[in-house]
Amino acid sequence: MKLAPHLHRLGNDVVASYLVDTADGITLIDAGLPGHWRDLQRELRILHKSVGDIRGVVLTHGDSDHLGFAERLRSEHGVPVFVHAADAERTRTGEKPKVAFGRMRLGPTLGFFGYSIRKNGLRTRYVREVVEIADGDVLDLPGTPVIVGMPGHSPGSVAVHVPLADAVFVGDALTTRHVLTGRTGPQPAPFTDDPATALSSLDRIAGLSASWILPGHGAPWRVSPAEVARSVRSEAVE
Repeated sequence: MKLAPHLHRLGNDVVASYLVDTADGITLIDAGLPGHWRDLQRELRILHKSVGDIRGVVLTHGDSDHLGFAERLRSEHGVPVFVHAADAERTRTGEKPKVAFGRMRLGPTLGFFGYSIRKNGLRTRYVREVVEIADGDVLDLPGTPVIVGMPGHSPGSVAVHVPLADAVFVGDALTTRHVLTGRTGPQPAPFTDDPATALSSLDRIAGLSASWILPGHGAPWRVSPAEVARSVRSEAVE
C-alpha cells in the first residue's frame, strides 16, 4: 500500500513492514511474517519492480515477527540483512529473555496470534548471516537510512530515519496499536525487555525531522517524533 512518495507498507495494523522506493532501488525496513512474501510480490508488481531491485533489509530488531521473509531474500536472492550488533545473535538464533505479557484482552490477543499463524508466524526462518550495524551509521542503501539506537524493547532495537521519505521507522520502540489489548494511539509496546530503558530511548528520536512515524504494529502516525515521544510517555504513566 502506498502511503506517500517513496513510502509503501506491507501487512496491516497487526504486523507491518515497509518499502522505501527510490530511483536507485528499494530498501526494506523489517520483513514482517513469512506469509508476507506474497504481499511483497504484489507490491513489487504494482511498482513495476522485482526482488532484484531490493538492495537491503534493515531490521529494527531481531524478533520473529520482524524477520519474516528476510532469510529468504538473503539466501535465495543475495539481499543483505542489516541488524544492530546487540541483536545479531537474537536474529540468528531466536534466543531472547522471557518477558511478562502485561495487560491483555482476549479478542485482540487471539486476533494477533491467529493472524500470525495464518501468515506462517510459527515457521520462523532465522537469518543465518547478518551485517552488523551501530547507532549513528548511515547505510549505503536507497534512501540513505540513518540508524538511531533505541535500546529497551531489545538491546539492539533501533529506529531508522529516512529523510527522503520524511519518515522514522520505529519498529517496536513504540506502538500505535497494542496487539494484546487492541488499544490504539501511541503507547509503549508489549513484549519489551526493559520498559524503563525503552521510555528513555524515546529521547533519541525527539529531535529528528519527519512527518511519518511508522511502527511495526499499528497505523502509520502523522505527527512529529517529539510529539509522539511525549504521547508515549503520557500513556506509560496512566
